[in-house]
Amino acid sequence: MTSSVTTLWENRNALGLLVRRDLSVKYQQSILGYFWSLIEPLGVAAIYWFVFGVLYGTGADRHLGDANNSYPLFLITGIFAWSWANAAMGEATSALTGQARLITTMKVARQVFPIGRVLGRFAEFLAGVPILIVLAIVFGELHFDWQLLALPLAVLLQTVFLIGIALLLSSLNVLLRDVEKLMRLGLRFLFYATPIIYPLALVQNADMPHWVKTAYELNPLVGIMQLYHAIWYPEMFPSGQLLGVTAGISVVLLVGGWWVFRRLEPAVLKEL
Repeated sequence: MTSSVTTLWENRNALGLLVRRDLSVKYQQSILGYFWSLIEPLGVAAIYWFVFGVLYGTGADRHLGDANNSYPLFLITGIFAWSWANAAMGEATSALTGQARLITTMKVARQVFPIGRVLGRFAEFLAGVPILIVLAIVFGELHFDWQLLALPLAVLLQTVFLIGIALLLSSLNVLLRDVEKLMRLGLRFLFYATPIIYPLALVQNADMPHWVKTAYELNPLVGIMQLYHAIWYPEMFPSGQLLGVTAGISVVLLVGGWWVFRRLEPAVLKEL
């Protein structure tokens, strides 16, 4: 893995070129261009706010504590982070199959193709950070203290998690095309199994078996989303146990995904 990381670093210029190309191709025939990376999550957040914040009041009024007056900020923060994860995992399955000709002709580390999808979607996520800051100012939740450190930690853990998943899915999908179809269902399940539109306290206080709650917190995105929410609401900072589980599983996925990618690379190239 050390040699693979060194090779990847040597191909960092190719990685940057792929990211810029993907972003250009994605928005080249769009009038609004990069603004779509903001409009879509904002539209989704508005829908969930209307349903859960206005019609039912389940998110804002009962379970957010001091954050009950700023449920839109809570919601949009989670939606922006999820949009990065959702797009990266969804596009990772076709990162190799969709660029077969390029992969077989370019002499670069093949990891740059799935990793490029993760970094490309991260660039879109960064475009939404100013909107979050403006909303935090509007709702009076912007505080320049230690809780802002939750942002780089959340980004780091999510990057580690997504790169591991991207390497794993991209290589498996070449040999098993069912992976892409399964991921569509898996992403829907993962969205509702992550505290994005509802607070983690709702799950922790629910009347359900303890093993279900434990299994729920094994999802690395649970701790990652808590870190994002903790930027504005320090009481939501994940516990040491949850943070340790999140970091541990994310690193295991990165190492495991990298190992699987390297093991399957000869078979993948032959299939492509």
